[in-house]
Amino acid sequence: MNAARSNDPARQERLRALNLELVFRHVLAAETPVSRTELAAATGLTRPTITRIVEELIAGNLVTETGATPDGRAGRPRMGLTLSRTGPAGLGLDIRTDGLAACVVDLSGTVRHLAFAPIDDTAAPAVLERLGRMATEAAEAAAAEGLTVITATLAVPGPTDAGLVRTAPSLGWHDVDAGALLAHHLRHLDVHTNVDNEANLAARGELHRATPDHFLYVSGGLDIGAGIILDRRLLRGSHGWGGELGHLTVNPHGKPCRCGSHGCLQTYAGLAALLDGETLPHGLTPDATLLTWADAGRPETIAALDTAATALGIAIANVLNLLDIDTVLLGGSYALLSSWLIAGVQTEINQRVLSARWAPITVRPATLGPDAAAIGAAMAVVDRIRQDPTAWLASGR
Repeated sequence: MNAARSNDPARQERLRALNLELVFRHVLAAETPVSRTELAAATGLTRPTITRIVEELIAGNLVTETGATPDGRAGRPRMGLTLSRTGPAGLGLDIRTDGLAACVVDLSGTVRHLAFAPIDDTAAPAVLERLGRMATEAAEAAAAEGLTVITATLAVPGPTDAGLVRTAPSLGWHDVDAGALLAHHLRHLDVHTNVDNEANLAARGELHRATPDHFLYVSGGLDIGAGIILDRRLLRGSHGWGGELGHLTVNPHGKPCRCGSHGCLQTYAGLAALLDGETLPHGLTPDATLLTWADAGRPETIAALDTAATALGIAIANVLNLLDIDTVLLGGSYALLSSWLIAGVQTEINQRVLSARWAPITVRPATLGPDAAAIGAAMAVVDRIRQDPTAWLASGR
């Protein structure tokens, strides 16, 4: 009976996949190139098994040999193995306050291409046509470095559903099939397309940096969103629409919001509220304008930032009381404006979060700044390969 089970082809194939994933995880986690001998010792697998798996990983462009490397033992140095700098890559696209962004990352998470373009028209057809051209340019730049873009992921400021942008009030989008439009513009490339919320993707980008296991990522930009990370996992909600922090009510009788409600955080802390209808100086983006005015100590701008910080602190405190998170990252435009926001946000959190008196809460700018969503969108592609290398190898890409 036991022999019959051990000879079952499906069971053997699953065992092969588990062994391959085990070896790949060790290469992925290693800070320096690791030898086959070290892999055998770390995994408990036999040398022939390690050799076979390594050959598969090299053939699939997931792992590469880096040359001889000492392993602390007497004798001839051994060949080191590390993640491949060629092969599969992810492409992230983002719609920002200051324009459009396209980013390519390789399997190690290293940014290999980052480009920007102005946003002159927020209508969906115009935006996605321009992003399609940027994606083509990024894929060509990646190919020149031996990388193959396999999926393009678009970050949008609003809830998405299988490529459909349900609403993005700051862009004037409602039920826009962004996935289909982007796929149309990329039909000449052999790539898949995905669409996701920009705050969720930005949080995933930050997760690959030196961050704690639990944090709240707050994205300021065209809209205000939140990415919630618990136990290093993104909390998405029942439909994937969680994190719409900008439409959390901070004043039930407050200003009308474009979403149709009143008193949303967006109306007090969004970029439109901070600019308060002011005409932008020629050649400056909203972010650059606010930075210029804040640096100059412009009273109206400082007052608007103070109001935004208070409203942000109130909204964030509600989330922290509910979820027990002790780190807040201010991202997007808020990362650039953090010098004028953090103190006010921290004051409200300290007053309103029950646990703050015995468990201090840290508020700081996000590591990746405004680039987090584009990088996170690209990393979302790479993560799928890192988590399931067997599926990638089986795809024959």
